[in-house]
Amino acid sequence: MDNEVIEFDIGLGGGSGRDGDDYSMAMVHDSMEEEEMIDSPPLSGLGCGAGSGEIYLPDGDLLDLEPHEGMEFESEEAAKAFYNSYARRVGFSTRVSSSRRSRRDGAIIQRQFVCAKEGFRNMNEKRTKDREIKRPRTVTRVGCKASLSVKMHDSGKWVVSCFVREHNHDLVPPDQVHCLRSHRQISGPAKTLIDTLQAAGMGPRRIMSALIKEYGGISKVGFTEVDCRNYMRNNRQRSLEGDIQLLLDYLRQMHSENPNFFYAVQGEEDQWVGNVFWADPKAQMNYTYFGDTVTFDTTYRSNRYRLPFAPFTGVNHHGQPVLFGCAFLINESEASFNWLFRTWLLAMSGHTPLSITTDHDAVIQSAIAQVFPETRHRFCKWHIFKKCQEMLSHVFLKHPSFEADFHKCVNLTDSIEEFESCWLSLVDRYDLRDHEWLQTVYSARRQWVPVYLRNTFFAEMSITQRSDSMNSYFDGYVNASTNLSQFFKLYEKALESRNEKEVKADYDTMNTSPVLKTPSPMEKQVSELYTRKLFSRFQDELVGTLTFMASKADDNGEVITYQVAKFGEDHKAHYVKFNVVEMRANCSCQMFEFSGLLCRHILAVFRVTNVLTLPSHYILKRWTRNAKSNVILEDHVNDIYNNYLESHTVRYITLRHEAFKFIEEGAKTIDTYNVAKDALQEAVKRVSHTPRNNSKISSIDGRIKADPANDISYTNHSSSTGQDGSLGINMSEDDLDKKINELTNELECANRKCEVYRSNLFSVLKDIEDHKLQLSIKVQNIKISMKDSI
Repeated sequence: MDNEVIEFDIGLGGGSGRDGDDYSMAMVHDSMEEEEMIDSPPLSGLGCGAGSGEIYLPDGDLLDLEPHEGMEFESEEAAKAFYNSYARRVGFSTRVSSSRRSRRDGAIIQRQFVCAKEGFRNMNEKRTKDREIKRPRTVTRVGCKASLSVKMHDSGKWVVSCFVREHNHDLVPPDQVHCLRSHRQISGPAKTLIDTLQAAGMGPRRIMSALIKEYGGISKVGFTEVDCRNYMRNNRQRSLEGDIQLLLDYLRQMHSENPNFFYAVQGEEDQWVGNVFWADPKAQMNYTYFGDTVTFDTTYRSNRYRLPFAPFTGVNHHGQPVLFGCAFLINESEASFNWLFRTWLLAMSGHTPLSITTDHDAVIQSAIAQVFPETRHRFCKWHIFKKCQEMLSHVFLKHPSFEADFHKCVNLTDSIEEFESCWLSLVDRYDLRDHEWLQTVYSARRQWVPVYLRNTFFAEMSITQRSDSMNSYFDGYVNASTNLSQFFKLYEKALESRNEKEVKADYDTMNTSPVLKTPSPMEKQVSELYTRKLFSRFQDELVGTLTFMASKADDNGEVITYQVAKFGEDHKAHYVKFNVVEMRANCSCQMFEFSGLLCRHILAVFRVTNVLTLPSHYILKRWTRNAKSNVILEDHVNDIYNNYLESHTVRYITLRHEAFKFIEEGAKTIDTYNVAKDALQEAVKRVSHTPRNNSKISSIDGRIKADPANDISYTNHSSSTGQDGSLGINMSEDDLDKKINELTNELECANRKCEVYRSNLFSVLKDIEDHKLQLSIKVQNIKISMKDSI
């Protein structure tokens, strides 16, 4: 015999890809456990012939032919198409089982087409013991014998040599034939419609709905949603491969134009299969000013490939979203996020943020813990609320009050204890203790519930609202139909628009004055420091103090605790701890720690304790109009008058604090009362005779020494001269005091001159910064007007 049998397997017909359990798998002569699917060729244009040599086409009435021995076909493919057409009509799926090749030239001279249920699955342990099958396939082989065998004759025709009609299983009814693998084919017109709808941003589910409506039923469409999804995926992959080069070309061009333009590609650029990140110089500069808190959002899948477009954003001094860099993600594995975060950190000169906000994702959480171990990680509360509406939709429909109760529990509780109690009450009231998703988010409560996060800076003005920076930077520019070639044009328009809005906010801050609502020196002080939006927010808090009462609750000698509440609402009180000497206050609401602005509770305490101006350590530079200033001396934000007010306030509060303790001790008994009264009268006389122009106090050898004319008790002290000869030898006490007074006067005179010089210096620096900012605004306006004229 001149021929030998070579067995192999290909699939017949079918879908446009592979999608797990939705396909019944073929095997090579029952020897393979998993099979591949190969697209079958179109049915049209393939001929077949009968025994007389007449050529038949499998269309029209001829499609009703039943195979029989002796039928002739022009080619092997024509025979396969005919048998598949017959199988569709009858109700079963086909595949190629075996073939025979010629020993002379290796050409195939015999084929066997079988029912897809032919044979049995190979359960050989040797083939499976070394690998774990994660998704076991359903068993579809039942040993069916139905088949069609064809041989090639010397004439070149393929002739049916054997046909087995009978099946050992039920056949599929006509309305389910489209589910069979070898008959799941996407026709040319269907592909055109899918392409059009995909380009418009529609997903596979909506596209299938449109196709079913267009063709008049799912059975007439001829394929399933899985096939549609796979076809769309292959489309995206082909389009993406073409656009990837455009992306890399754009990044290379931007880098060549500006070497400070940073971009990085995961893997080799010539074989790009991973993720890409880029940050222009402005984004890097923005991070130096406002990089204390960052938002990283991977839910922004606004491109036709459904790839996560992930911008790093923050908040500028006007409360506007600002960009710190962008990424396109192909692979969302932990290794990819590790690479991305390390690359971004490299672009930002290695400075880690205080806090970062991301979507609720375990993979991202793990990567952040590795790359930013010291950064406080928060899940976006807005995304969790949105997911809640999806996961608990049945609860929302059944209980209209649930949404308000959930919002109140998360946003309006003032302490951890109150939240925990409210949460338990909530899940019991709506019978949700065993809800899996709700338990998952509850276990992560320390990373999204506000009461657990208020001690960390996130630059948000309100704990109850979504941050403006989250997922909003590119809104209105990028949508689901945007391809990469279009993306960068829209990306640049978004950058330009955001820049114009910042310039406009700078202009308004520098050239308009806000309306003051109180006679408070603090309001006037802050109006000249903060940007307009931030001052407006501070002003709301300041005016809000008028409805609050602050009363002393405790005094331990160093820190005074005040209870702050609206009249008649003591049950809703907040507690402010105020260190008088250091001029530092902490409120139980922790608004300053969370947003960088003082709350109305602390401002109410300042009001009752006569703190007239805002201490400099409560004015964050990132919220001021000079947030982008390069002036190093930013801590000295007050002029001489404000410094005087602050020092006067400190003296006033300190003396009052000491006086209260003096009164409490002196009033205990009649004896202590008499001593205290005499001492107080004597102190009043001495204070009244003290000069008002200066405070002649100096320090010698670490001891505080007052003016002898006003000294109640001081240690007699004689000093011998040092090696520098500054004090003379064996000076009398009067001469020593006289010398101290002279030196003190000289020192105070020098200090006053320094204050004047420093005040003038700050005035000059401030004028320079204001002038520079105004010039920047003018340049931007000229650019915009030139662009509009073009």
